[in-house]
Amino acid sequence: MTKLKFSHVSTGFIAVFIGYASAAAIIFQAAMSAGATDEQVASWFWALGIGMGVTTILLSYYYKKPVVTAWSTPGAALLITSLEGLTMNQAVAVFLFSSLLITLVGLAGIFERVLKQIPTSIASAMLAGILLQFGLGLFTSLMEEGQIVAVMLAVFILAKVRLGNLLIPSIFIIAIGMCVGFGKLDVSQVTIGVTTPEFIAPEFEFFSLISVGIPLFIVTMASQNLPGFAVLKANGYQVDSSKIITVTGVTGLLLAPFGGFAFNLAAITGAICMGPNADENPKTRYMAGISMGVFYLLAGIMGMSFFSLFSAFPSAVVIAVAGLAVMPTLMNCLAVSMADSQSREAALFTFLFTASGIELLGIGSAFWGLCTGLSFYWFYNYKASSGRANGTSSVQ
Repeated sequence: MTKLKFSHVSTGFIAVFIGYASAAAIIFQAAMSAGATDEQVASWFWALGIGMGVTTILLSYYYKKPVVTAWSTPGAALLITSLEGLTMNQAVAVFLFSSLLITLVGLAGIFERVLKQIPTSIASAMLAGILLQFGLGLFTSLMEEGQIVAVMLAVFILAKVRLGNLLIPSIFIIAIGMCVGFGKLDVSQVTIGVTTPEFIAPEFEFFSLISVGIPLFIVTMASQNLPGFAVLKANGYQVDSSKIITVTGVTGLLLAPFGGFAFNLAAITGAICMGPNADENPKTRYMAGISMGVFYLLAGIMGMSFFSLFSAFPSAVVIAVAGLAVMPTLMNCLAVSMADSQSREAALFTFLFTASGIELLGIGSAFWGLCTGLSFYWFYNYKASSGRANGTSSVQ
């Protein structure tokens, strides 16, 4: 049995903190756009926390790898506008339909075949492009919370070697203390209480299933699952993607009536659990994933309490913590993506396109960056193989 370390627990907590503090407001807006009551909004957070917690714990323990799930943030952003005019019952039917499509893709094994075509250098470049925004955010946040972020950055530079795996937890504690000292921690809206899930019967309506359910499925697969599995691959973890997608799809089918609109692999928070801050030994980093799953469960049980607590922190501090937490993974991804001279140019295009953050057809830049990089990679390899073939025939 792998021994649980403080770094596992702290990494899991920080990953959940970053996930909730940076994206939970989007979930709240999505629920409100469908006319959800306060109890139903709380039920959404209950379903999402329970679903992410159970799947993260089970998958991480089964594979002995940090397999971290998450809600679909791009999917939630899509729902903010797409659910307007729909009832909560129709929204639940949309969630069920999208989760059914995810389950079918997992059972068919389609995703596994796609992932095998992605070189590690390209996957690393895409992850680097995703994480770059958090790295840049560390410095742009200086404009909003200069004193706090400057101290956080100074501790990172000066105490990195001495503190080791305790570095990020220490910075987080210092940030909390400074927020309290400067009166930056707004606890006036924090509420404490246990959430009671509320069942919402689905109401199937063909137009909403097609117009909202299919886009939700596509965005979740392209903008969340694809980068999520690329994160695992970039960090050297091989898993059965078809089984994992099936598990997330079935979880969505079970929890959609309570507000669990979409479950998928995590990219950013997953990368945090896969980095050296979680554990110097890659083989035991799965304990950080399990720890994260436990905090997910607590977040689900407490529902809106976790959301209100994490929302009390200044957004600039949250961004700074995230930027520092992903820094080791970002450095490793940049090194791996540029290591192979044959794929270096394709990896560069992948990195730049992903880092641009542009969105086409409702799908994020990570997907399009990957498509662009793979197109260059395959084209260059085809030309190289054709050239070698022509050269061989001319000699003969």
